[in-house]
Amino acid sequence: MAAEPLSQKEIEDRLRELPGWAFEEDRIHRTYRLGSHVAASALVAHVAAVQDELDHHSDLTLGYNTVRLSVNTHSAGNAVTEADFTLAERVEALAPAHGAH
Repeated sequence: MAAEPLSQKEIEDRLRELPGWAFEEDRIHRTYRLGSHVAASALVAHVAAVQDELDHHSDLTLGYNTVRLSVNTHSAGNAVTEADFTLAERVEALAPAHGAH
């Protein structure tokens, strides 16, 4: 069964539960700042493992001390779905252990 796109209101309601996340151009996204490049790299590796576990992958960008995630669901016509919020919530739960803010 294909993932169902969320309505604009559902997206806005869910974003209230995820401070730092935003909706723009049919995607939810967030940038994390970390203490060093090594810490940012470790966060990327951890997020990649979670994405493989969920079989749902974001655009993941590593900067010097930043990590940016941007995600929507390709199989739902590049719309935001529950799967995107599941990934965002998992990342939110693990990011503090890497010193991300």
